[in-house]
Amino acid sequence: MPRRRLADAIRVLAMDAVQRANSGHPGMPMGMADIAEVLWNDYLRFSPAEPRWWDRDRFVLSNGHGSMLLYSISYLTGYAIDIGELKAFRQLGSRTAGHPEHDPDIGIETTTGPLGQGLANAVGMALAEKTLASTFNRPDHEIVDHYTYVFVGDGCMMEGISHEVCSLAGTLGLGKLVAFYDDNGISIDGPTAGWFTDDTAARFRAYGWHVIDAVDGHDPDAVSAAIEAARGDTARPSLICCKTVIGWGAPNKQGTAATHGEALGEAEVAAARERLGWEHPPFVVPDDVRRAWDARDRGRELEADWQRRLAAYGQAHPDLAAEFSRRMRAELPADWPVHASEIVRTIAAEAREMATRKGSRRSLEGFAPQLPELIGGSADLTGSNNTWHSGSRPVSDSDATGNYVYFGVREFGMAAVMNGLSLHGGFVPYHGTFLVFSDYARNALRMAALIGTRSICVFTHDSIGLGEDGPTHQPVEHTASLRAMPNMHVWRPCDAVETAVAWRAAIERRTGPTSLVLTRQSLPHVERSADQIELISRGAYVLHDCETDPALVLIATGSEVRLAVGAARTLEASGVRVRVVSMPCMEVFEEQAEEYRRRVLPASGVRLAVEAGVADCWWRYVAGRGDVIAMSNFGQSAPGGALFEHYGFTVDTVVETAQRLIQS
Repeated sequence: MPRRRLADAIRVLAMDAVQRANSGHPGMPMGMADIAEVLWNDYLRFSPAEPRWWDRDRFVLSNGHGSMLLYSISYLTGYAIDIGELKAFRQLGSRTAGHPEHDPDIGIETTTGPLGQGLANAVGMALAEKTLASTFNRPDHEIVDHYTYVFVGDGCMMEGISHEVCSLAGTLGLGKLVAFYDDNGISIDGPTAGWFTDDTAARFRAYGWHVIDAVDGHDPDAVSAAIEAARGDTARPSLICCKTVIGWGAPNKQGTAATHGEALGEAEVAAARERLGWEHPPFVVPDDVRRAWDARDRGRELEADWQRRLAAYGQAHPDLAAEFSRRMRAELPADWPVHASEIVRTIAAEAREMATRKGSRRSLEGFAPQLPELIGGSADLTGSNNTWHSGSRPVSDSDATGNYVYFGVREFGMAAVMNGLSLHGGFVPYHGTFLVFSDYARNALRMAALIGTRSICVFTHDSIGLGEDGPTHQPVEHTASLRAMPNMHVWRPCDAVETAVAWRAAIERRTGPTSLVLTRQSLPHVERSADQIELISRGAYVLHDCETDPALVLIATGSEVRLAVGAARTLEASGVRVRVVSMPCMEVFEEQAEEYRRRVLPASGVRLAVEAGVADCWWRYVAGRGDVIAMSNFGQSAPGGALFEHYGFTVDTVVETAQRLIQS
């Protein structure tokens, strides 16, 4: 079977699906089809029948607008996707979305589309492979031994995140990462020569990558030779620079932006069929081509061979094999519930005043020894974020057995790399920076929420309370912004005990990311009963109460809980019935049964919410029956205590506002 004919099957399926949807990007699949054919048929280790086997090669389509390349190959190689799904490309309810969405059962390892992030995810997956291999492999028993391949386009290379993560990949020596650069010189606005003249090969050599330059992306032999060269250098990540023609095969539009982001049109599709010698109707692939692509038997053999090696490993190293399997199944240790509860109780018994960022480190000291899968990092703020614990060991090029990554000043890349680590399996990643810099990482946080990755975001210096660094570093809108993101759990604890519960919840959550919003300044320990400690995990609970229905409900988070408690005591002295509700996590509280939510926030009384951030997300709890003490502008440069006084975050202000509400 001629290789070109196999590649043409990708081309015609891609242009047929885009044409039927009258929406999509046919140019990249048509341009990269020859590269993909060589990679999938000769090198990629995968099994359509057992798509989630742990030692499969990972493939990431970073230039995700070319999603029909991936869907076409999934169909051709025998994954559980039929031709009907290709016909339903970009339609409601189909598995063939406009950009690939995480679905390992059909070979989609991650959600891509925002350019550069797939490349960052691939760096994370390659880092996961290297770290797991260094941890678990033993002489004659290499159970972790796979490659991560990624397709990237000009847009990925232009995005700044490509610099962040590729620089790090070179430093860490991720030698089983192979990137294919689709150097076609075309983007949406046309020829890139007007705005992208970088010497990409030189740039990557400067990062410490192995670069194979000027490869003819339409010559299978040249592509194969480049892959062999890349696989021959396992000390450095490899970049294969492929010269391609976007829309190859469309006689009147190839090489132009007209093929990038729109259907070719019926006439051009017909002309392409004629040029390619493809005589079959839309969505019809002849049996001989299907048989040549079908990878199910080969995949079963690869997976079965690995299972035999895993069994032998289990015989030789039973404890390691059990631990490896537990981690790859994303299961917490069997004694985790008992251990986690004991850590929370211990921290509660210590009853110490501390910043919640330090409470976060105290939690890590307790939880980390039970969780070797915890892998952390910080964007050059390790000491400030308190993300390092006594069991932390750095990951390096020469020693990948560690559990801590020094990311440098790379917030966006850090968050996206950690998404890749989580998606690969075997890890519970956490990463840290200042809350104000969550904006730099925001799109990777959004992707974590969209995909549902278990990653933990440690955001410290959470308000104007950080003080003298001023408004550039004082987050005002950031907590509300994170809360606005679907599937993101945001915890803003008021002391070390709530911080420990937040950490436990984040570790146990398997359906999405968690943001921990933590103070720089010290906060007092809050006394609670054992029952109250148990209720923290429900997102909100009654911290202080009156004997009958409250006339006033004070709701607060983080550093403002102490103000609410202080105000409650003052108001009670004048006969006001007050309840204080600590609400460290709105999202978890909203997941509780309605009966519990009504019990915490009763219909009686007025409500006053207090938080040193913007008020937006609080109106759902107080609208029509209360008010919010919040920030309405940026902060200033001054000591934190002076700023709290200046902006009205005091017990006196809470008392005065509460009295006004009660009397109105």
